[in-house]
Amino acid sequence: MQYRTDRYGNKISILGFGCMRFTKKGGKLDFEKAEREIMAAYKRGVNYYDTAYVYGGSEALIGEIFEKNGIRDKINIATKLPHYLIRKPEDPEKFFSEELARLRTDHVDYYLMHMLTDVETWKRLIGLGILEWLEEKKKSGKIRQIGFSYHGGTKGFIELIDAYDWDFCQIQYNYFDEFSQAGRAGLEAAQKKGVPVIIMEPLRGGKLATLPDKAMEELKASGTGFTPAELGFRWLWDQEGVTCVLSGMNSIEMLEENVRVASDAAAGSFTDKEYGLTERIRNIIKEREKVGCTGCRYCMPCPKGVDIPGNFHYYNLMYLEKKGRARFEFFRNVGMRKDPAFASQCVGCGKCEAHCPQHLPIREKLKEADRELRPLPYRIGIGIARKIMFRKVK
Repeated sequence: MQYRTDRYGNKISILGFGCMRFTKKGGKLDFEKAEREIMAAYKRGVNYYDTAYVYGGSEALIGEIFEKNGIRDKINIATKLPHYLIRKPEDPEKFFSEELARLRTDHVDYYLMHMLTDVETWKRLIGLGILEWLEEKKKSGKIRQIGFSYHGGTKGFIELIDAYDWDFCQIQYNYFDEFSQAGRAGLEAAQKKGVPVIIMEPLRGGKLATLPDKAMEELKASGTGFTPAELGFRWLWDQEGVTCVLSGMNSIEMLEENVRVASDAAAGSFTDKEYGLTERIRNIIKEREKVGCTGCRYCMPCPKGVDIPGNFHYYNLMYLEKKGRARFEFFRNVGMRKDPAFASQCVGCGKCEAHCPQHLPIREKLKEADRELRPLPYRIGIGIARKIMFRKVK
């Protein structure tokens, strides 16, 4: 196993264990199987384990495994504050105390504000006293490092990076999402500020591990000998700004492959030929796209606040992946921003089309995207969720 360092010089394994999707047995998390997988990872040098308050049963499960096997002080626990459930200044303490009890520990090594989408959500927490609370927890040693996980656009990510002296952050990033969400520009902005970056969804929920036949032919013909998953991981570890890559490893075979790659993947070792390979595979995957948007953002900013690339990204995902998953990601990453960014806000001014290098009929495609992404039940659901999320705190 190789290691990279956090902001304070602590070693973090470049492969982290994502603890969101443990196998279930009889409707409950399979403790014995999870224990085998976690201990196998520990013995192979994995020292970073990522969970969250809302990962049903995950915190309690890993807490029991770490305690039972006596390894709590030999690994790092990362978990998250569900800021979207916080309404009163005393709420963070309530959730955090519950997390400590579940995890059977007296401290959290890496504590994240879960699923921030823009700087406004962070400002809302500041208004509830989060800065003072975090300062007290860090001073007492109950929280060692403070970060955030992010779902949103590049601009919002860079604003968040500058809004606080973060110890680390976590983003969705892979060779398919290179120019969406925080993207490469966000990664480089964090690196410039010296903020370590943890990567989630390195294989886009398995999409980059099971490639279409045409893409598999490209991979085999490349002569690299890489598996699809290996290609994705090596692309990430080639970048110095990537500190740790999370993988939801729910089999020993998957673990062993990932550890094998993590043992020799090095920054700067990915060749131009291999970068060309990921580009060709990405283009093959995108052949089913509905809109040929490259995410260049020349169309932005929209005078009415529409996230044009964001809407197109999730519209395309509906035809690249399962529609339900794409709509959920749209709901989470666009629908729950404090400032609305829906395609329905378009007034047809045409400013975006005048600047689009691809000469896309943006106004027409935005209408299509909105119909697909927000059919009536979803529109109602998003509206209710936004009212709950952004209601004024008394």
